[in-house]
Amino acid sequence: MSEDGAVHGLRRGGAPLTAILPGAPQLLAGRWGAGTVALLVWLGSWWVLIARRHSLADVWAAGWDGPLAITTLLGALVSCWVWSLRDTLGPGGHRDVSVGQWGLACRAFSKNRTAVVGLIVIVGLYYVALITPLVTPADPSAQGNLLTERFLPLSAAHRLGTDQYGRDVLARLLYGARISLTIGFVAVGISVSIGTLVGATAGYLGGIADAVIMRFVDMIISFPRLILLVTIVAVFDRSIFLIVVVLGLTLWPGTARIVRGEVLSLREREFVQAARALGYSTRRIILRHIIPNALAPVIVAATLGIGNTIVLEAGLSFLGLGVAGTPSWGSMVAEGRGDLLNAWWLATFPGLAIVFTVLSFNLVGDGLRDALDPRLRT
Repeated sequence: MSEDGAVHGLRRGGAPLTAILPGAPQLLAGRWGAGTVALLVWLGSWWVLIARRHSLADVWAAGWDGPLAITTLLGALVSCWVWSLRDTLGPGGHRDVSVGQWGLACRAFSKNRTAVVGLIVIVGLYYVALITPLVTPADPSAQGNLLTERFLPLSAAHRLGTDQYGRDVLARLLYGARISLTIGFVAVGISVSIGTLVGATAGYLGGIADAVIMRFVDMIISFPRLILLVTIVAVFDRSIFLIVVVLGLTLWPGTARIVRGEVLSLREREFVQAARALGYSTRRIILRHIIPNALAPVIVAATLGIGNTIVLEAGLSFLGLGVAGTPSWGSMVAEGRGDLLNAWWLATFPGLAIVFTVLSFNLVGDGLRDALDPRLRT
């Protein structure tokens, strides 16, 4: 749809429709991605809020994750309404769309339907993980009657069945998503931060400093990562903090290589030479001029890295070296592998969760790579 058609659709929807169904005016304007996300989040949040209205007080008092879930739910409702209303009542109905490189990248990304679908799935997963105490009232570690509630198939009481201890599989799957998604996001954040600083420093300084830093990077890469992870996790207590730190400190060399290659070309650009002529310090040039212009490949690497980290954490959990005392997707697959014929749902659903999550991150990474590369834009 043309820009004029989009403006007409937004005007036709108007503020009254936004007050009832945020995202509906955007759908009328032909902006299916943004409108669908806003509408689904709005309707889903209201459904959860109404369905669990009698237990909100209990959820609020159930530790730190209860207030976090309720705050996230209310924040999502307000955010959808405010965004849709502002988008509808913009100046003359026109949106303020940037024409810079990042604006062009956003336009190109929005035209990639598979990447947009992957992004919607990822946002939905993180949103459901945050409001898990409101979605499922079951305790993931509560055991049922071992005589009557073991290996129950899918039913209204247990949507995804129960395991060998009578525990609800859906509750364990949703709480396990919090572990897997948190480890993937935080660990990649640590690794990308370290790799970006190391790679930018090596690429900008060059010479002996570059050679020393990159030989250290090569040495880190040469270590068998899985064996190193298994050794460290087996020696120390298996906490989520340890898993995140270990993964973050072992995944950064790949990012360092990518950033170094980008910086080697950026350091000869005119804006960097101008910064040198003005007498700016090396630290300022790297942090304020080099790194911001080298973020495009870093963002792509980070998006793809989250999926790889989730798989790596699932592998550690499958080997029994994951977070102790907390369900995760990998540990659920490991627990259900021996009962695939009698209770197929134990390993199938967490396995499918890993597959679709990693696939979504890969789709978003591919879409970002195409959108951030000017040569691939159409």
